[in-house]
Amino acid sequence: MEIVNQINELLKQHLGEFGPLIVVGVLGLFMILIAASLMMSQPEDPLKKLQRSNAAPKPDKKSKKDKLRNASRNEQLEKFANFLEPQDQEEYSAMQLKMRQAGYHSKDSVRFFHFAQFALGIVGILIGVLLVTVLSGGQEFSASQVATRVLIPAAAGYFLPRYWITRRVEERKEAIVSGFPDTLDLMLVCVEAGQSLDQAIVRVANEMKASYPDIAQEFEVVAYELKAGKEKDTVLRDFGTRCGVQDVSAFVTVMIQSATFGTSIAEALRVYASEMRDKRVMRAEEAANKLPTKMTLATMMLTVPPLLVILVGPSAKGIADFAGGG
Repeated sequence: MEIVNQINELLKQHLGEFGPLIVVGVLGLFMILIAASLMMSQPEDPLKKLQRSNAAPKPDKKSKKDKLRNASRNEQLEKFANFLEPQDQEEYSAMQLKMRQAGYHSKDSVRFFHFAQFALGIVGILIGVLLVTVLSGGQEFSASQVATRVLIPAAAGYFLPRYWITRRVEERKEAIVSGFPDTLDLMLVCVEAGQSLDQAIVRVANEMKASYPDIAQEFEVVAYELKAGKEKDTVLRDFGTRCGVQDVSAFVTVMIQSATFGTSIAEALRVYASEMRDKRVMRAEEAANKLPTKMTLATMMLTVPPLLVILVGPSAKGIADFAGGG
């Protein structure tokens, strides 16, 4: 008991009043990390493996399909699927859609996202502990100050992946909007040259990779889904939902209506491509008209102070000299 009291006094002298609590928290985090690593690297019990192989039913077509479907998934993250994935199906679908809108089409994208949140949150806690202990310079903090210096880095690390995904989604939407008119023009050329809509989508996906990789990736997904035998209406609707852009959703509606009513796809593409070109010109004009308003404040801040110094400076200096001489 005396040894424990001596250790507590020593920690309080070097780390402040909350020294023992900080050390216990750091040791707890390290124990959690060590336990997680052991769980991920722990080999399977041979007896359980033998029992499972004896009790396993004969493989059928469905099990083969499931095995092929999950073949590319990360086995390390599979052990923590219940922890790293939302259990609510609607929440999981919404998160998966957001990851796809950000350009991450991997099957484990949702798991990697939640793992990044968890890992960066722990890193933030460790940074906060270092700020309170090692980098404090001997300064003692109150309980609220310790909590603030630990929780702020932890919250920043936890919400950093969400901020990154949100920003990535917006940047990708802007890139899709920027490249969509040129994509429609190329698709119109392909359709008028005699290719079908499926062939035009494949050609567009190959040709637009260099200039607009984001929209090319989406058309490539559409081409693969059509080759897999998925219904064209479903594929196009999924395409509009994945992009999350109003122009693409309107284009999907036009294509579905054109196929439903039997009208010419080339004519519908010609009209819609012309409309998209006009909208791009209008967006450029809108951005150009906003420039004078945006530049007014910067011009005033950068021009008026030097102008006042030049005009008022000599007079102010003369008045100061006159007052000093008087």
